[in-house]
Amino acid sequence: MKTGTDCLCCGDWSVGETQALALYGALLQPTETPQVFAQIGQSLDGRVATETGDAQDISGQDGLAHLHRLRALADAVVIGVKTALHDDPQLTVRLADGTSPARVVIDPDGRLPNDARLLTCTDARRIIIQATDTKRPAGVEVITLPRAPWIAPDDILAALKKLGFRRILIEGGGITIAQFLEAGLLDRLHVAVAPLLIGSGPQSLTTSPVGTLAAARRPQTDIYNLGSDILFDCALAPASCTAADAQHRITHSAPTAPAARPRHTH
Repeated sequence: MKTGTDCLCCGDWSVGETQALALYGALLQPTETPQVFAQIGQSLDGRVATETGDAQDISGQDGLAHLHRLRALADAVVIGVKTALHDDPQLTVRLADGTSPARVVIDPDGRLPNDARLLTCTDARRIIIQATDTKRPAGVEVITLPRAPWIAPDDILAALKKLGFRRILIEGGGITIAQFLEAGLLDRLHVAVAPLLIGSGPQSLTTSPVGTLAAARRPQTDIYNLGSDILFDCALAPASCTAADAQHRITHSAPTAPAARPRHTH
């Protein structure tokens, strides 16, 4: 399905497959232009870490599995250098079936060390987007772009699209996701909320303030109970189909198991 050779509207799907397609089908729909989606995990009070920077267990096991499924669906996964330095992530697919996507780090000042785990593992393409002439190890692709003061999200996506990526996951951190959201470049945003209260610490997404609630973004949203986390699947682009729309095309109005039924909001 990821390659676009299978039809999501036809097939003898099992209950489990129907549930998965209700959530992930929107990301598998063929599109004329590359699809860009983001995922962020947070606490009930909108935090992504403690004041000391501990973010290891924000998402529960089901939330982590969901993130790994998104990686498996993506051609490339993008993070900012702050996340890369703090978490030293692998950005591989381990909790789901599928192939690990290309790993992309936005590193304007060339701060990421060449022995970072996401650069030393060679099971997928490794790409650094930077504004300096920092030397990188053999096999690591370098995209050099101007900054003013940040590397523009439009330029980043244009460069990734030139490399042939069709499904691009913006995984973090919150500042990087907010930059792409503010630029109007996200087709979908997944917000996974875990049942814990942190009290203080870095906030999830901070964007430009609005004067009134009437001016606030109100994306069309489907809500899923993942088990350990509650997921808000937000369709941001006008052309994006909701998960419910994708499910309808998949199942031809067949009923969905109650545990997988999305709650639709406007």
